[in-house]
Amino acid sequence: MQLLIDRIRKEGKVLPGDIIKVDGFLNHRVDTALLSQLADEFAKYFPIDKITMVLTAEASGIALATICAQKYGVPMLFAKKAKSDNIEGGLYQSDVFSYTYKKKVTYIISQEWLHENDHVLIIDDFMAKGNAMQGLVDLVQAAGATLEGIGVAVEKGFQQGGDRFRELGVPYKALAVIDRVDGSELIFRED
Repeated sequence: MQLLIDRIRKEGKVLPGDIIKVDGFLNHRVDTALLSQLADEFAKYFPIDKITMVLTAEASGIALATICAQKYGVPMLFAKKAKSDNIEGGLYQSDVFSYTYKKKVTYIISQEWLHENDHVLIIDDFMAKGNAMQGLVDLVQAAGATLEGIGVAVEKGFQQGGDRFRELGVPYKALAVIDRVDGSELIFRED
């Protein structure tokens, strides 16, 4: 999606460790108009009429997932990284290694909110190695729900996370794929 690529080129920064910083518009300070356009773009690739739930992980994917869910007329559910006192009953949980935080985290979702009759679209801001995304997929599978697709705003293609899901045949769409980092320059994949 050229609009997103242009925005990343203009405002994004490369930090040590090939961290791509886009927190001025995507995942800290949020440009809701841009996220609305991203939601419209995802709607071109996924069977929105079949979706009953948009799922993401706490915390940086919440803004994009919320806008997508609102546009598609369905609830948004996010996997928490810690159990709180307000979660009752059974839980689905998945342990993942967080590339961003460099540690293991446990994603949890109350069984009250995800069921076998749900058709789930996973939406997130970033895809790196795919560990966090696999954790979300595991939660969908634990619930017996149907995974309708995975949409990410930005994929770090050089870390192969997106390739894992493409190879598995999962309906998958990344709106901007960074093939490599050359110093401070980002090289994007052509569609």
